[in-house]
Amino acid sequence: MPVITLPDGTTKTYDAPVTAAKVAADIGAGLAKAALGAKIDGVLCDLSTIISRDAQLAIVTPKKRDGTIDPDALFLVRHSAAHIMAEAICNLFPGVQLVYGPPVEQGFYYDMAFPAGHIPSADDFTKIEQEMARIVAQDRPFTRYEMSATDGMAKANSEGSKYKIDNAQRACDAAKTSGADATLSWYATGTPGENWEDLCRGPHVPTTARVAAYKVTTLASSYWHGDEKSDRLTRVYGTAFASKAELDAHMKQLEEAKLRDHRVIGKQLQLFHIDEMVGQGLVLWKPNGAVIRQELQTFIGEALRQQGYHQVFTPHIGKLDLYRTSGHFPYYRESQYPPIIDHDSMSALAKEGCTCADLSNRLENGEIEGYLLKPMNCPHHIRIFASEPRSWRDLPVRLAEFGTVYRWEQSGEIGGLTRVRGFTQDDAHLFCREDQVAHELQGCLKLVKLIFGTLGMKDYRVRVGLRGPDSAKYVGLAENWDKAEQACRDAAQSLGVPFSEEPGEAAFYGPKIDFVVRDVIGRSWQLGTVQVDYNLPIRFDLSYQGADNKSHRPVMIHRAPFGSLERFTGVLIEHFAGAFPLWLSPEQVRVLPISEKSDAYAQELHAALHQAGLRTTLDTTSERVQNRIRIAAEQKIPVTAIVGPRDAERRVVSIRLHGKAENAGEMPFDDFVTALVSDYRTRASETLAGKITPTTK
Repeated sequence: MPVITLPDGTTKTYDAPVTAAKVAADIGAGLAKAALGAKIDGVLCDLSTIISRDAQLAIVTPKKRDGTIDPDALFLVRHSAAHIMAEAICNLFPGVQLVYGPPVEQGFYYDMAFPAGHIPSADDFTKIEQEMARIVAQDRPFTRYEMSATDGMAKANSEGSKYKIDNAQRACDAAKTSGADATLSWYATGTPGENWEDLCRGPHVPTTARVAAYKVTTLASSYWHGDEKSDRLTRVYGTAFASKAELDAHMKQLEEAKLRDHRVIGKQLQLFHIDEMVGQGLVLWKPNGAVIRQELQTFIGEALRQQGYHQVFTPHIGKLDLYRTSGHFPYYRESQYPPIIDHDSMSALAKEGCTCADLSNRLENGEIEGYLLKPMNCPHHIRIFASEPRSWRDLPVRLAEFGTVYRWEQSGEIGGLTRVRGFTQDDAHLFCREDQVAHELQGCLKLVKLIFGTLGMKDYRVRVGLRGPDSAKYVGLAENWDKAEQACRDAAQSLGVPFSEEPGEAAFYGPKIDFVVRDVIGRSWQLGTVQVDYNLPIRFDLSYQGADNKSHRPVMIHRAPFGSLERFTGVLIEHFAGAFPLWLSPEQVRVLPISEKSDAYAQELHAALHQAGLRTTLDTTSERVQNRIRIAAEQKIPVTAIVGPRDAERRVVSIRLHGKAENAGEMPFDDFVTALVSDYRTRASETLAGKITPTTK
């Protein structure tokens, strides 16, 4: 007799096992009609899932109670759309082999191996969508069936696709590792054995007709398992929503996003460069981009000094033993560069006939020492804290660094500034007493609010990442996790903005507070983060002498308000569409003399601006003034100062602000310089607001 507990706390009792769909129907016909899936004890499932024991149940519908799109519903719709697209492509392109097709943030993709000479192009998108429409119109059920590992592997082998055989074997291996029963599942769009099917864990919407709106968007190259030495695949991207209105709004957003693409604007404004000879995901900051980066560092540096932080510098590599102690190796081994081993050790191992597998095992076990490109800054900061005796009077100790770290991202996932292999964090680690945690968290949150407020990012929410059900992923005592999670909840609540708790999103050593910002076109970006950590101080045996003359363990707080300078700058480029506020703009003022007669006055103005510390250029080229104004606008210069003979006589400056079709007006020479310096130093969001005298006609 399963007892089903609903989100509002009410219960329903059944005499026999029951499906989630049946419970939805018992609640109401409207809910049953809208239902796309279910969450059973927090796990997203098909509506057809049978519940045979007491469970918490939430029915997933396209929208949440507050009218916003439910991300679980999007996952179901997009996962199902990936299957529908794959079936359509299989129908249109005989011989194609499917690899894998997950939902992702903006839609879904499917990696496929097409026969030589039969790879689709963008010209084929319409016919793929038409075939998808035919499948959707048939309203076929997504039917799940399972097989034992033995029978499932036999089925995969009989079908002959090396990609599916590999997927099936990996699923079996993962089940064995977790201690679960090794079974394999397939989903047929219709009747198994009669209609198209694919090896898949699920879950899916009830029928193909529930995928109401979809679009094939782009093609890209990818590699099997992300390995550039392995099979080259074609990645077909698409997106899907539960309604056409949502899809139309999304496509409009994508068009706007194209105009704001930081990779395009970055090239146009000469901000950064990714060079294949240097390596994918490794950013070269050009002079203009370096200005933005330095301004951001100066901005946060001023705030850090006011809060009592100390600047430190650490090397880009560290001994493997450092990261074994912290747990970063081997916990994050898959996302790290391989360890570095000295030449003599490598030569000796080669003479021994050491295999790659042996080498990996011996590195993990600590039998061989080596170095690792720094994946995190925290172990280095911990060793700085531990380098001298600490008293309770010394705490908190706040160590800050613009520290560059390195992560191994798969080539298909790298993009511009927002997904890179080497990046610099505005990182800091605070070592404090337990009674100081709440106050220090407030200081961290104050920094984040200062950044968002200064940059006009007013629309943001807070996400509290907690432990998930997989306890093996986390280190430390449960009681310390409880205290750390409660500290994060209390701090998030104090902000006065919406926040959600998300189990499974904690770091392996502690819970965290993430800030998710919506930009001007409605996209969400995860930026700053704050983490409370009781565990690394234990792993490194950190201590301080308390007022009772006994040894005590400090609590550690990790915080990075920007996240990474690369990602944050990429987001800023798109948020402002390259038209940065004055204080961030690589070039702040462009001075344009109307003719040679006013060159001397223009040079005087340019010199005064430069002397005042502003970034300014003087354009005395022979181009017509209107062409020079247009060029300044294309380069997104915040202020264009236009001066002619009459301006020189009256000691005034005619002003054109970026984004405005006409001159804004004029200001006296000295007032113009003073006002710009004030806007720069105060990091004003609007330039010369209320300070310009309109020109009389």
